[in-house]
Amino acid sequence: MDIELQTKTNGNHGATYLSKEQVTAGNGDGAANRITDVGENDGLLSAQTSGCNGGTVASDHAVETQINLEKIYTPQETSAMCRIKGELNEVIFWRVKLWMAIIFLFFLIFAVIIISMILCSVIHEDKDEIFDPATFKVPQCFNGSFQLPNLVFTEELFTMSSNESQTLAGELKEKLADLYRSSPALGRYFSKADIYAFRNQSLMADYQLTFLMPADHQDQLRNVTLSREMVYNVFRQFLYDQEPDESGQMYIDPVSLKMFLNH
Repeated sequence: MDIELQTKTNGNHGATYLSKEQVTAGNGDGAANRITDVGENDGLLSAQTSGCNGGTVASDHAVETQINLEKIYTPQETSAMCRIKGELNEVIFWRVKLWMAIIFLFFLIFAVIIISMILCSVIHEDKDEIFDPATFKVPQCFNGSFQLPNLVFTEELFTMSSNESQTLAGELKEKLADLYRSSPALGRYFSKADIYAFRNQSLMADYQLTFLMPADHQDQLRNVTLSREMVYNVFRQFLYDQEPDESGQMYIDPVSLKMFLNH
């Protein structure tokens, strides 16, 4: 068996390569086994395919990648992105670029908001809230009565020293004290509440409210803050806000409330 080396030319690319032909000895018409060496353009076959006119055609993978990119960004979008990027990189002062100035501005606004929130949360002292209870020595008293419709009058309630009277009076005094101490306007001036009598079959309770005020502003307090109208309206509003079922036996009839200034 003889091996013959021949030079071949690729018609499409014009490239040359060596071809080995194995010829079987015989009459000369034996089948030739060709072993072709790799040419210089064969390494590109995985990425390109020869065209009819000698040009190259992109592989399927490259074409697919390009199509995907075109789906993500249109030429107009790509152009706009490049223009924005160029504008952000423009130097506006010394070495300061536009994007640096924008970031600094955002941080500045954020810092101003935080500082404003901190300043707003600072508790400002109200001069009206600063007072010395030791200076409250001038009394202002109010007397009156109210009805307890959910209670049944008994003989023991006639005597204020009885256990039943003391218990009922203690509960009523606590109720009145809580009412006025929780008042923003009257709480600081309230001193005490007393129940000094129970009477009638409808169980009327006689009470007394004592307030203390400073001597410096007593005239103004008597006419406004500690006036009969103010003290009475606070009491009456409390009675209208109460729930009969929740108050039980301690329910006070708002209509029965009476009050007058004790001079």
